[in-house]
Amino acid sequence: MTRDPLASGDLIAERRFTYAKAAAEEGDWRAAAELFEQALERAPRWAAAWFALGEAREKLRELDAAAQAFRMSLAADPADAQGAAAWLALMGRADALRALSQAYVARLFDDYAPRFDAHLTENLGYRAPALIADALGAATPGRGFASALDLGCGTGLMGEALRGRIDHLTGVDLSAGMIAKARERGVYDRLVVVDAAAMLGSEPPGAFDLIVAADSLVYIGDLAPLFGVAVTALASEGLFAFSIETCEGDGFELEATMRFAHSRSYVEAAAREADLRPLLIRSASTRREAGSDAPGLICVFERIERQARA
Repeated sequence: MTRDPLASGDLIAERRFTYAKAAAEEGDWRAAAELFEQALERAPRWAAAWFALGEAREKLRELDAAAQAFRMSLAADPADAQGAAAWLALMGRADALRALSQAYVARLFDDYAPRFDAHLTENLGYRAPALIADALGAATPGRGFASALDLGCGTGLMGEALRGRIDHLTGVDLSAGMIAKARERGVYDRLVVVDAAAMLGSEPPGAFDLIVAADSLVYIGDLAPLFGVAVTALASEGLFAFSIETCEGDGFELEATMRFAHSRSYVEAAAREADLRPLLIRSASTRREAGSDAPGLICVFERIERQARA
């Protein structure tokens, strides 16, 4: 049986953990760290407690101790449901990440699913689905789609925005909780709990004439592998429409928000290598972050054949 990294198996350890979380919420990071350590004395393989200790030590600016705690969290849970590898990268104590762990993203959105729609629209001013739908309308006025795939479909906001233009709509997400919410919305013909790249790689070549990704590429740094399998899954002249958050320079970087930002030049180069040509690229913010609009792009690319590219 696989051990749950979020559980300790020890009631006293879990009580200490609860007290530590309360101390952390009050900003008493020293007390929190001591209580997390007490919990770990009883449950030394508890990944969630090691991760929480790492957070507390980082808040105390005890960076060596924080890094060691994050490494212990990874050792206890190599799938990394806590996101310890990302913290180590952000601290400069590990190599840069190419993507966040699937276990972390799945846990994040399983926890988020019950309040996702309200939090996004009321607190963060989320508007990626509407912006992508508008961009598709501008790039290909009046075009309908026989078969579309919504990558990282979440609760189905993107699917709802496009349903009227699509004959058959598939949604895919790592989070079972999100897929359950999307099923309640009733706009998808097919819903699958799986990684986006794995889904694309398992579909017949040319299966979709539209692939969309609203606010899901921010959990992937290196976009080249995903673009490669997306092109294979697209029909000739099929479209790939998505949102990203942007950074300066050339490339991608993991930000303190635990989301990746990409430069425009990086996205264009990765798309070009995958035989995708731009139909429309717009500067736009899909959400607010810490009270300010997060800079981003709305992109619509078209699959081209190699001979056409030459």
